Amino acid sequence: MSKPYIVGITGGSASGKTQFLKALRNEFSPSELCVISQDDYYLPIEHQQKDENGEVNFDLPESIDKEKLLNHLKWLGEGKPIEKFSYNFNNPNKEKEKIILHPAPIILIEGLFIFYFQEVFDLLDLKIFVEAGEDIKLQRRINRDTNERGIAYEMVLYQWHNHVQPAFQKFLLPYKESADLIILNNKHFDNSLQVVKNHFKLIVKEWTIGSRL
Repeated sequence: MSKPYIVGITGGSASGKTQFLKALRNEFSPSELCVISQDDYYLPIEHQQKDENGEVNFDLPESIDKEKLLNHLKWLGEGKPIEKFSYNFNNPNKEKEKIILHPAPIILIEGLFIFYFQEVFDLLDLKIFVEAGEDIKLQRRINRDTNERGIAYEMVLYQWHNHVQPAFQKFLLPYKESADLIILNNKHFDNSLQVVKNHFKLIVKEWTIGSRL
């Protein structure tokens, strides 16, 4: 069996990682593209750190079960399926969904800290950094968190200034230049998406040919 091609996508909160990922998923079947989200590896809320005001800070590397994430990525790379549960954003009214992921020619992992986690970074064949202007990201986060996650506007701003931005400066921005591709997503990412899709199609084609030999 050929070694899968492992891709990492990171970027600041509300930079557009999820939208870019959805656009890629629409082009490839699960047998061609396997996606792992770092969000599914958040530790339970009782194990999360709190800031000086007693508010839980989810924007820390320690908030993630790094060992489990790394093991799952390695297992998929070895051709083994994995079983995990989706992240429910600590919403008690939202059930966690059981997910079974199967190996594929391309394994894509996305999340805030995948460049910061050295063991994960070392496994990546392609590193993509998605960025957008700070004002644009903040407005997107306000819209998303208030409308989709039921978070109060004041808390969104508090998290942005006290958790999100400090984390971006410390755990993401220093690793931006290590990316193979930097995608600016202030309005759209159509051109970059097409480049990545074409590259992925070539990888899948080479994998298919190699598996027949």
